[in-house]
Amino acid sequence: MKIRRWSAGVLAASLLVPGLTACKSDGTESAAPTASSSAATSAIPSDAKEALLASTKEISKGNFSFTINGGELNGTGKVHAPTKSAEMSMTGGDAASADLTMEMHLVFIDTDAWVMIQFGGSMATAMPKQATSGKYQHLDRSRIKGIDQLEFDFNDVDPAGSEALTKAITEVRKTGDGLYAGTIDATKATDSEILDADVLKALAGKASALPFTAKLDAQGRLVELGLEVPAAGSAPAQNLVVTYADYGTTTAVQKPPADQVVEASEDVYKMFK
Repeated sequence: MKIRRWSAGVLAASLLVPGLTACKSDGTESAAPTASSSAATSAIPSDAKEALLASTKEISKGNFSFTINGGELNGTGKVHAPTKSAEMSMTGGDAASADLTMEMHLVFIDTDAWVMIQFGGSMATAMPKQATSGKYQHLDRSRIKGIDQLEFDFNDVDPAGSEALTKAITEVRKTGDGLYAGTIDATKATDSEILDADVLKALAGKASALPFTAKLDAQGRLVELGLEVPAAGSAPAQNLVVTYADYGTTTAVQKPPADQVVEASEDVYKMFK
């Protein structure tokens, strides 16, 4: 799941709209453990870095929901590996001037994929009508190979690459029950999907010590990871926040109704390429 490349592949290159300003998660799905969960909490490693390294293991099982906020595209989604299904809804665009906004819903079920795209704002009428039919467009998988924005790898289900980020921690301290803070060397976390390579290059030396915060639930599972990225080049400062919830309890994603599906138009493939 290539979240970080959406901005480059869809907005910056294809639609030519600036990124969104940073925003913060409300943390409603990532409450810290309470005193009543002390038994479960005791299983969390006492060493702060070991606790965070262990916190991402449940993600690889592919049964969770997530949110991502603070980048050029923000959204929600879920993964249900038992049925090889996943979906994500993303929004992006020039929210400040409302010249062009975009909403996208992607559905993946085994080897099938569908996308629905909707544009808003004063420039929406300039977008290809065949790419925004108001229906789900069924994608030819042979034609989207190598297009990260339209592919999904069930062997790499983490939307943010949190495991890579925790491995790149350079300093960490526990700040409360299930709460942690410290710094990450982002130059050693290039596999993370929420870090843009061009931004990291522009950050230069600052990329080696990005502040982060993290929250774990009573079972020691990661429920929120926040990363503060300072302004670099033309990119504004961002507070990137990813949350995870519903571990082991998500449900299978359903196919779009047949009467709401058409085969993807040429404009869709051209737009993403």
